[in-house]
Amino acid sequence: MSVNSKHIATFLLGAAAALAAAKYMSMTPEEKEKLADDLKDKANKFKAEAEEFAEKAKGYFEELKTKGGEALKEHMGDAEKMMSDLFGKKDKTASDPS
Repeated sequence: MSVNSKHIATFLLGAAAALAAAKYMSMTPEEKEKLADDLKDKANKFKAEAEEFAEKAKGYFEELKTKGGEALKEHMGDAEKMMSDLFGKKDKTASDPS
């Protein structure tokens, strides 16, 4: 069995996890509590940022949809009719007299 980059990455990730666990086990209860509080604060900040970006993305995509549709109508004129003519369903009775 050959060693590839996935094996090396897995080994390094495992070693880092073992080191973190050993460090955590050697901490005092006060240090553990401070670490937990710090992690909670960072998680809450990250969550707030993610929610803010999600709201901005919603607004951006709504604006893109609206302005993009308007731009297509302005610059493409009869594009909808043309696409319908090309790809739309055709009425066989109207085009086929048989």
